Amino acid sequence: MLAGGHDHIYPREHAELADAILAQGALVSEMPFGHEPRARDFPRRNRLISALCAGIVVVEAARRSGSLITARFALEQGREVFAVPGSPLDPRAEGTNDLIKQGATLVTDAADVIAVLRPILGKPVEFRAEEPEAPAPGAEPDAPERARIIELLGPTPVPIDDLVRLSGSSPAIVRVVLLELELAGRLERHGGALVSLL
Repeated sequence: MLAGGHDHIYPREHAELADAILAQGALVSEMPFGHEPRARDFPRRNRLISALCAGIVVVEAARRSGSLITARFALEQGREVFAVPGSPLDPRAEGTNDLIKQGATLVTDAADVIAVLRPILGKPVEFRAEEPEAPAPGAEPDAPERARIIELLGPTPVPIDDLVRLSGSSPAIVRVVLLELELAGRLERHGGALVSLL
């Protein structure tokens, strides 16, 4: 994720890293070619980072840190927030420890992240460097299934896990219906993987 245009990698020493990412991934920027990143562009970029993720892990953050800006965006976007605890005497851990006090999931190893994301994503979370699988057949909800999921929603936020359990639908189907509602402007996402109808 770039704060400037695609022709302005910052810092310049990361040009090789950018090339390596492009070999199997993508560099994303909302800025036009020729735009040199300014200090205020980095927090704007952070909202895109959190929007593209199911959750973010804050490993170390002082009380005033760009990572905390990303965590705030993630909460506003209904993403999961994880934090690695640190010594209460270390100022570099003040931000992460505060996130945990405010309800972020405490993380000591990758299993803590996987345990939270597995039910949200609806499939095992694995660390692999393979081509993504094609979507499973039947990932398109039929009318009764769509109606059943929508009936479970209301103005009070409910966990996505509960929608999966109560509807009897697969996590993939529930995600499709929620995305349809969100694109129609009828769904609001809250922190902690909660959703409600507008």
